[in-house]
Amino acid sequence: MTPILNRIVLYVRDMQATCDFYERHFGFVAHRKDGDRIVELRAAGGGAILMLHLAGKAVKTGQVTVKLGFDIEDVEGFKQQCLAQGLEFGSTHQADGYCFANAKDPNGNNIMIGNRAFVAQ
Repeated sequence: MTPILNRIVLYVRDMQATCDFYERHFGFVAHRKDGDRIVELRAAGGGAILMLHLAGKAVKTGQVTVKLGFDIEDVEGFKQQCLAQGLEFGSTHQADGYCFANAKDPNGNNIMIGNRAFVAQ
């Protein structure tokens, strides 16, 4: 039996702002169950599920040890699309045949878009 990494828990301060952010910019859909403290965000195209959990007062959000990476073939085109929706990514960086750019979600979590998955390695 081999475990599969399929869920990432994000501790958030504002559940609705976080849902709105990932739905608007990355096409996730929020799934809520009555009485459940966790909201699951699922992408239509599959991939990992983001599980949003309300952060306790002692939890420090926006840790720099984790970055969510999103594969996108056209990094510059996606950056322009996001900018039109109010999300600004930093400079596009070139690295070993692929490119990527960084931003933060409403809770300060690091996110990255990159085309590494689409270039020959």
